[in-house]
Amino acid sequence: MFKERPAIKIFDGIFITAACLSTFLYEISFWFIVLTVALTVLAFVFPGLYAKGVAGARLRICSYGNTILSVFPFTLLVVVPVFIASLILQKHIGLRPVIVFACVTLGLLNAYFWTGIIIVYLTSKQIGISKRLLGIFCGMIPVANLFALAIIVKIAGREIREESERYWRDEERKPLQVCKTKYPILMVHGVFFRDSEHLNYWGRVPAELIKNGATIYYGGQESAGDVKTCAMQLKKAIVNCLQETGADKVNIIAHSKGGLDSRYCISMLGMAPYVTSLTTINTPHHGCEFAEYLMNKAPEKLRNTVASAYNKGARLAGDTNPDFVKAVTDLTKAGVETLNKEMAPMESQFNGIYTQSFGSKLNHATSGKFPLNMSYHFVKHFDGFNDGLVGEESFKWGSDYHFLTNRGLRGISHADMIDLNRENIDGFDIREFYVSVVQGLKERGL
Repeated sequence: MFKERPAIKIFDGIFITAACLSTFLYEISFWFIVLTVALTVLAFVFPGLYAKGVAGARLRICSYGNTILSVFPFTLLVVVPVFIASLILQKHIGLRPVIVFACVTLGLLNAYFWTGIIIVYLTSKQIGISKRLLGIFCGMIPVANLFALAIIVKIAGREIREESERYWRDEERKPLQVCKTKYPILMVHGVFFRDSEHLNYWGRVPAELIKNGATIYYGGQESAGDVKTCAMQLKKAIVNCLQETGADKVNIIAHSKGGLDSRYCISMLGMAPYVTSLTTINTPHHGCEFAEYLMNKAPEKLRNTVASAYNKGARLAGDTNPDFVKAVTDLTKAGVETLNKEMAPMESQFNGIYTQSFGSKLNHATSGKFPLNMSYHFVKHFDGFNDGLVGEESFKWGSDYHFLTNRGLRGISHADMIDLNRENIDGFDIREFYVSVVQGLKERGL
């Protein structure tokens, strides 16, 4: 349904360039002023026709602005040499036409460019703060400003294309309800986060799943509690989900420490009969040596200061009894080994619960957002290839294990796996990944 029309850009470039060049002809006839106005109007109208099937008003407006920005540099390639030539030939053509050309062209191109850049800055969600600042910083630096502009145009263009294609794909498969599982989905967050109505831990994922038929509930456990405490809170969430939906069981999808909370809840708190599947995402099933090193080497005073500050903030955010030290301790290699030994006898008796795990890795430290770009090398020293927090070998658990990565330098971080930054990643579609996971559960009759 989405289709670009490259010819529109060509025509728009011709219109805005011709509008600028026609100013040389003002002294010949008044009608050339009319021609400039007409060409300018066409130059501002045609960008709205560039793409067919753009989904939603925001993306249509963004597409309009982005088309202007993509045409602008090519107009400069024509107009600037003509202006330089007019300066050289001013003795033959006169100074007045040169001044008129310079003033009118400067006004037209400024209006054209600023219309595009303001619209894109206001409507694009993928450009991000850093790219916006890059555009502002490089704006007055020749050549560098064109490179910054090219980056902005590329990111916004990809956003328009991908989000539109997603919309039409969802519309096409809406009757299939590919995520309408037999049992509801309980999504369980990781450490140092809470489920929030206004800032969803799972980014754009739940909305995409619901759009495709899923019934979603959340774990609602502490942001910084030990595994056993969080597992008890998770048990209440499961019971609540069953009561509200009338279902017999739930499918659990858990990220990071949430996977350990879920395993403990199922194995040690009698929830196995009420869980039909457990999918863990980037969970440290075998602990983190990096976390253990920090806990052992950090001065006690520093550890207590950080813990006290976090616990105080967590209480304000809604935690009832946060414990930073216990939460981190349960993620260390020794802490998880203890939990695994405790859970192993009960997990070996799981009947009918489908278990699977996923992991991912960053291909390069700088590809991760702060603080994962800082922790990557430390984790790599202790745990090998990692997602910025958890080592590759620690992800493996359950009946099926899947390791995710993509080509190039970026890779897929711990935060990317929950769409924390709401970022579209080259070679990996996080929302479609979760759709495929839930669709797989549906196909298993779960």
